[in-house]
Amino acid sequence: METSKPMEPVPLEPTRVLVVDDHEVFSDAVAMLLDLQPDVLLVGSARDAEEAIRLLEGELEDQPDVVLMDLDLPGLDGIQATRRIRELSPDSKVVVLTALQDPEVIADALAAGACGYVPKTRAVDELMDVVRRAAAGELVMPERDLAPVLAQLRNANARPEGELLLRRLTPRETEILRELAAGETTTQVADHLGISALTVQSHVKSILAKLGVHSKIEAVTLAWRFGLAPTGDRSD
Repeated sequence: METSKPMEPVPLEPTRVLVVDDHEVFSDAVAMLLDLQPDVLLVGSARDAEEAIRLLEGELEDQPDVVLMDLDLPGLDGIQATRRIRELSPDSKVVVLTALQDPEVIADALAAGACGYVPKTRAVDELMDVVRRAAAGELVMPERDLAPVLAQLRNANARPEGELLLRRLTPRETEILRELAAGETTTQVADHLGISALTVQSHVKSILAKLGVHSKIEAVTLAWRFGLAPTGDRSD
């Protein structure tokens, strides 16, 4: 009698990363670090926004899961580039790298579609955790910067219908969006609310549809602008 062989685990696809930075030494160090990771694939490196856009418009075989974007670029700056990249590749998560830890600049980057930022002084040491968290759809930002960035987003000019769109959410959807805006993952939200992760994901799909956005980050940014996120201290 034949016995069935145990099924081998299906290998996970590596997280594809595009690096956009005009500082050659820093960019090369990041590329070397990424190449050492078995679950990460460096799909390209660009020295400016225009080169990155060309890569996304056809030179890359696969679109990146995560784009590491320097804000201080020659020509088209990192915020403008983030907006353009999000238009070209809506599923790509953009994490901005900056030496300027200015809440207003960071808020502008988030409003353009970035899912967070990392100070360049810490970026290389924390890069792998940042890439994995961004690919999973998490917000990436040092805890100490959350409150001032929230304040900038709330003071920014938001589209006038934003508050009306938020009112369309059910109480449960509002509760889930508030948890996400506080930096919780899908699993953490499920644990806090006593529901399954699949149920949370179903609510998130409904939230995105009602708000007319394409990602959790866009929904969270909208929530921040209208004061839906709590401002109490949370651990990283």
